[in-house]
Amino acid sequence: MPMPGCETLQRRIITPMQITFKLYAGLTDYLPAEHRRGNLMPLEVPADAPIAQIIAPFHMPPKLVHLVLVNGVYVAPEERATRTLAEGDVLAIWPPVAGG
Repeated sequence: MPMPGCETLQRRIITPMQITFKLYAGLTDYLPAEHRRGNLMPLEVPADAPIAQIIAPFHMPPKLVHLVLVNGVYVAPEERATRTLAEGDVLAIWPPVAGG
Protein backbone atom coordinates (compact mmCIF):
# COMPACT_ATOMS: atom_id res chain seq x y z
CA MET A 1 0.00 0.00 0.00
CA PRO A 2 1.54 3.34 -1.01
CA MET A 3 2.16 5.94 1.64
CA PRO A 4 -0.18 8.93 1.56
CA GLY A 5 1.21 11.67 -0.67
CA CYS A 6 3.50 9.30 -2.60
CA GLU A 7 2.80 8.43 -6.21
CA THR A 8 2.96 4.84 -7.30
CA LEU A 9 5.11 4.33 -10.37
CA GLN A 10 3.91 1.62 -12.65
CA ARG A 11 6.21 0.17 -15.24
CA ARG A 12 4.72 0.12 -18.70
CA ILE A 13 5.22 -3.14 -20.54
CA ILE A 14 5.54 -2.86 -24.29
CA THR A 15 4.76 -6.08 -26.09
CA PRO A 16 6.23 -6.76 -29.51
CA MET A 17 4.09 -7.25 -32.59
CA GLN A 18 4.64 -8.66 -36.07
CA ILE A 19 4.50 -6.52 -39.20
CA THR A 20 5.59 -7.08 -42.80
CA PHE A 21 8.39 -4.80 -44.01
CA LYS A 22 8.76 -4.27 -47.77
CA LEU A 23 11.43 -2.35 -49.67
CA TYR A 24 11.26 -1.68 -53.39
CA ALA A 25 13.69 -0.95 -56.24
CA GLY A 26 17.22 -0.16 -55.06
CA LEU A 27 16.13 -0.16 -51.41
CA THR A 28 16.00 -3.97 -51.37
CA ASP A 29 19.78 -3.87 -50.89
CA TYR A 30 19.11 -2.63 -47.35
CA LEU A 31 17.29 -5.85 -46.43
CA PRO A 32 19.21 -8.85 -45.08
CA ALA A 33 20.48 -10.96 -48.00
CA GLU A 34 18.01 -13.80 -47.40
CA HIS A 35 15.04 -11.42 -47.85
CA ARG A 36 16.18 -9.44 -50.90
CA ARG A 37 14.79 -11.79 -53.54
CA GLY A 38 11.21 -11.41 -52.28
CA ASN A 39 11.76 -7.77 -51.21
CA LEU A 40 9.96 -8.31 -47.90
CA MET A 41 10.52 -9.68 -44.45
CA PRO A 42 8.51 -10.32 -41.32
CA LEU A 43 9.61 -7.94 -38.61
CA GLU A 44 8.97 -7.91 -34.87
CA VAL A 45 8.72 -4.37 -33.51
CA PRO A 46 7.61 -2.76 -30.23
CA ALA A 47 3.91 -1.95 -30.29
CA ASP A 48 4.58 1.75 -29.71
CA ALA A 49 7.41 2.15 -32.24
CA PRO A 50 6.86 4.92 -34.80
CA ILE A 51 7.76 4.35 -38.45
CA ALA A 52 11.00 6.35 -38.15
CA GLN A 53 12.19 4.08 -35.33
CA ILE A 54 11.27 0.93 -37.26
CA ILE A 55 13.27 1.90 -40.35
CA ALA A 56 16.29 3.41 -38.52
CA PRO A 57 18.18 0.10 -38.06
CA PHE A 58 18.19 -0.40 -41.84
CA HIS A 59 20.39 2.72 -42.28
CA MET A 60 18.68 3.94 -45.44
CA PRO A 61 19.66 7.49 -46.45
CA PRO A 62 16.68 9.75 -45.68
CA LYS A 63 16.66 11.08 -49.25
CA LEU A 64 15.93 7.52 -50.45
CA VAL A 65 12.96 7.00 -48.11
CA HIS A 66 10.56 8.76 -50.43
CA LEU A 67 7.20 7.01 -50.59
CA VAL A 68 6.04 5.34 -47.35
CA LEU A 69 2.81 3.37 -47.23
CA VAL A 70 1.07 1.51 -44.40
CA ASN A 71 -1.39 -1.02 -45.76
CA GLY A 72 -1.37 0.87 -49.06
CA VAL A 73 -2.09 4.28 -47.48
CA TYR A 74 0.46 7.09 -47.91
CA VAL A 75 2.18 8.40 -44.76
CA ALA A 76 3.48 11.97 -45.11
CA PRO A 77 7.08 12.70 -44.01
CA GLU A 78 5.94 14.84 -41.07
CA GLU A 79 3.89 11.92 -39.67
CA ARG A 80 6.65 9.28 -39.80
CA ALA A 81 8.21 10.28 -36.47
CA THR A 82 4.95 9.71 -34.59
CA ARG A 83 2.81 7.30 -36.65
CA THR A 84 2.70 3.84 -35.09
CA LEU A 85 1.54 0.57 -36.60
CA ALA A 86 -0.76 -2.26 -35.55
CA GLU A 87 -0.24 -6.03 -35.48
CA GLY A 88 -0.17 -7.41 -39.02
CA ASP A 89 0.33 -4.06 -40.79
CA VAL A 90 2.42 -3.87 -43.97
CA LEU A 91 5.03 -1.09 -44.08
CA ALA A 92 6.26 -0.48 -47.65
CA ILE A 93 8.91 2.00 -48.80
CA TRP A 94 9.92 3.16 -52.29
CA PRO A 95 12.83 5.39 -53.28
CA PRO A 96 12.28 8.41 -55.55
CA VAL A 97 11.45 7.33 -59.09
CA ALA A 98 12.88 9.09 -62.11
CA GLY A 99 12.01 8.51 -65.69
CA GLY A 100 11.12 10.13 -68.85
